[in-house]
Amino acid sequence: MNHNIKLVAVDIDGTFVRSDYTYDVPRFRHILSRMQSAGCDFVVASGNQYYQLRHLFPGDHEKLSFVAENGAFVKDREELVFTADMPKDTVDEVIDVCREYPEISNVLCGVDSAYCQRGTVSRAFFELTGIYYHRLKWVDDFKEVKDRILKFAPTVPEEKTYVYYDIFAERLKGKVEPTTSGHGSIDLIVPGCHKASGLKRLAERRGISPEQCAAFGDGGNDIEMLQYCGHSYAMENAPQNVKNAAKYVCPSNEEDGVLVTLEKIFA
Repeated sequence: MNHNIKLVAVDIDGTFVRSDYTYDVPRFRHILSRMQSAGCDFVVASGNQYYQLRHLFPGDHEKLSFVAENGAFVKDREELVFTADMPKDTVDEVIDVCREYPEISNVLCGVDSAYCQRGTVSRAFFELTGIYYHRLKWVDDFKEVKDRILKFAPTVPEEKTYVYYDIFAERLKGKVEPTTSGHGSIDLIVPGCHKASGLKRLAERRGISPEQCAAFGDGGNDIEMLQYCGHSYAMENAPQNVKNAAKYVCPSNEEDGVLVTLEKIFA
């Protein structure tokens, strides 16, 4: 049932891992070796930081490709293919807008590390953020950070996710684009830089067409990727707008839907 699929991209949170952040490692490794035999690449496509994603696949990460930070950081196995570079004036403007809303807890995401600003977020928030950003530092002022900036990752009150989504879209139009997987998490990304653009970079390097790509996702930040790939699967736990963007719906992340489906594809 392979249909000549040469690249499979999977989102992580709510898609590949269960809610306790585990997955069936032996089962995954078995499928990965089948995929490799079929000449198919496994791509981890997530809003999360590369160092955190790599940590999820100990011993396997050098065999995988990564579209991290929602497409702002692309690695083809061991080779760094692309990093976004948000202009300094845009970075400062985003910082200024976010400072007007004290209930926003902001994370600045760079190539070397992610950053939280002292006095603006709690230690508990910093520790929670460390789960998703394995390289995370305190700084005194975001505007003084010397790093190549990939994106911002503001957290807002969950019930106001789409209120803030609209505020960012309106006030930072043309500078950054908001994307969200809901639950109070919003990423502010370089326009045109999303998971699909990252996948396209990898596919073009390999001479693979979109029809030869498959993707799995559950959030708004997966929609471009699901639309790009010829074979697209929304998770059963995904909201309706994500299901509408995909060709198929597969079992939920709690039921190992990605692995179940890949076993059928690479039977």
